[in-house]
Amino acid sequence: MPTCAANGIEIYYQRWGEGPPLLFFNGSGTSLATTKMMLDPYAERFDLLVHDQRGLGQTGVPPGPYEMADYAADGAALLDHVGWDRCRVVGVSFGGMVAQEFAVTYPGRVERLALVCTSPGGDFASYPLHTLAAMDPAEAGAMRLTLIDTRYTPEFLAEHETDRILAEFIAGAAAAPPGEEVQRGMALQLDARSRHDVVDRLGRITCPTLVACGRYDGIAPPDNGEAIAARVPGADLRIYEGGHMFFIQDPTAQPEVLDFLAG
Repeated sequence: MPTCAANGIEIYYQRWGEGPPLLFFNGSGTSLATTKMMLDPYAERFDLLVHDQRGLGQTGVPPGPYEMADYAADGAALLDHVGWDRCRVVGVSFGGMVAQEFAVTYPGRVERLALVCTSPGGDFASYPLHTLAAMDPAEAGAMRLTLIDTRYTPEFLAEHETDRILAEFIAGAAAAPPGEEVQRGMALQLDARSRHDVVDRLGRITCPTLVACGRYDGIAPPDNGEAIAARVPGADLRIYEGGHMFFIQDPTAQPEVLDFLAG
């Protein structure tokens, strides 16, 4: 099992594929085990490096609290471990927050940057997912679907089979109770997420940057993506037909993100 000992923890990672080096930051509560299918298209075009972020998967769950700077430092340590001075970087949702923190902290290490369904924090924060834990489970489940896509009403899902299948998958995944240690890591991650704020530092990003948003995203609305693009010099903003998982819903999205990163 490949691991990198850094910042007081053992970071589990995988590297596969061929092409330009690409560091991928995963989303909230996800790991290599749960996102492998989504990652494979990147490995078809890149030398792909992905790790289980602190508190999740097969990486250690150190005592908290965690800060976004900790997640960025873990990414930098991983680059040092594999011998990369610079690479392309992509982050999805929470991973996009980490990717922003990474890019403003280590701008010289990022060749190209793709920020997918994410927010810069501050006045443009993503929905506070940590508040769902205090809700009635049924209420939280309904809210989670609306956050994934603001169109997801029973009437809409009854008329759109593909979206209904996606909604059922999301509901099923949320219903599976995680173990106690997994819950602790997820809670620490959501806590760090709640303090994410790079708004005033985005001007430090010097590389070509793509900001990709879903038109019906209730977690990271397009206004948040617009706020990022307005502050990153020369950033390219693209809005796709879908919600927080527009890269699955809109068939044009993922190919365009891959093409941008390969550019």
